[in-house]
Amino acid sequence: MLLADFGTSYCKLLDTELNEKARILPTRDLTQEFMADLATGHNAKRRSRQSINELTALARGGKRLINKPDFVLLDCGSRDIKYVRYLNHGVADMGWNAECGASMGFTIELLSKYYDIDYASVPVPDTGFSITCGVLGMSNIFDAVVSGISETEAVAKFVRGIARNAWRFAGAPDKLYLSGGLCTNPLFTGSFPCEIIPLGRFVLLEGLKQHLETDCRHM
Repeated sequence: MLLADFGTSYCKLLDTELNEKARILPTRDLTQEFMADLATGHNAKRRSRQSINELTALARGGKRLINKPDFVLLDCGSRDIKYVRYLNHGVADMGWNAECGASMGFTIELLSKYYDIDYASVPVPDTGFSITCGVLGMSNIFDAVVSGISETEAVAKFVRGIARNAWRFAGAPDKLYLSGGLCTNPLFTGSFPCEIIPLGRFVLLEGLKQHLETDCRHM
């Protein structure tokens, strides 16, 4: 069975019948005819025979990977941010924000390419911009560069502001599990004022696997 997490910028795929690891490919590389058996994410309903909600996939994937009674899991995608909070082994709260988290991951990737910045070599700044939107927040970068701040420092302040905004959206926890491509961005993960545990890019795929196993048990 082909499982898919259809992200706005990247798709994560896993064929459960093959002894292979999950793979990633740019969404733009998918053919018009591509179809998955079970999917979540952007365009999942259009590109799969069965789909489940992204928050549901995130919650099930988080429970499968973390296996703790209490935790907060934040997923930072290209287009939006979403979180799920577990208390006493059950979902206590969840949220989805496509407005304040608008194009957050996409904007951070775009800035690195435009300014030729390696985030692994950029230190976390002491202060950041107050940002509630990835797209609109870019004006802070332009204003800072005009005032004399280097492009790299301005982008670092932007990334710090984005991370802090995401942390507040998730309820400002002391410990936060992180899902998505930004798990590999040390500037982003280092900008959170709490303990960060990155889980990688395949948490929602784990949620799809859990969905399959749950369905099989009820057959």
